[in-house]
Amino acid sequence: MVERVIAACDGAAKGNPGPAAWAYVVADAAGVPQRWQAGPLGHSTNNVGELTALEQLLASTDPAVPLEVRLDSTYTRDAVTKWLVGWKRNGWKTAAGKPVANRELIQHIDELLTGRDVTFVYVPAHQVNGDPLNAIADKAASDAARWQQAAGGTAADLPEPDPARTTPARAARPASSSAGSSAGSSASSSTAKKRSSGGSRTLAARFPGTCPCTRPYAKGDTITKVGSSWGHPECAGAHA
Repeated sequence: MVERVIAACDGAAKGNPGPAAWAYVVADAAGVPQRWQAGPLGHSTNNVGELTALEQLLASTDPAVPLEVRLDSTYTRDAVTKWLVGWKRNGWKTAAGKPVANRELIQHIDELLTGRDVTFVYVPAHQVNGDPLNAIADKAASDAARWQQAAGGTAADLPEPDPARTTPARAARPASSSAGSSAGSSASSSTAKKRSSGGSRTLAARFPGTCPCTRPYAKGDTITKVGSSWGHPECAGAHA
């Protein structure tokens, strides 16, 4: 019996569109990473990066061996497992009658999937104790997009994923026992709201975006409230 191969793939675009890249990591049947690869795409979108990552992974693995693909892109997963049949039936048009985006990439992926035993597993990105293969692929894609340089290697030189950030839990509001304490509680609540809106809370961006300063941030970058939007922590003071 041939053991399955477990792998993860991911794409990135710094600005979406912006400097983009793809990456994948291949592990053994126990999920232990064996090799990885990443490549730049120039100026492109996150979806192109995600699709190219899957395309490159399929092309680099043995079609005779069952493959489990872990990915955090619902677009890529749904494109090849849900929408593909309908697109082909409709002459590569969407339900709205528009041309399917990224058609050539999806057609090539369809060819690479033909006759293969491939299972797709969605894994959320940037989670504490999340999927380790996805974290490696995410880091490799992000680095390749940022530097626009190809990279790859074995288990000996895996990209080191950035630690996932957690949002601190809110403290419970103390119960008030009188009008005076109620007024004090309201004042404290007002102060807390001002502090919260001041941009001190940071988190890892789930999607690429653009800061009010017009510079982009990437998926996974640290962001905070900048005015009424999200952006770089260092820009929060200028828009307070």
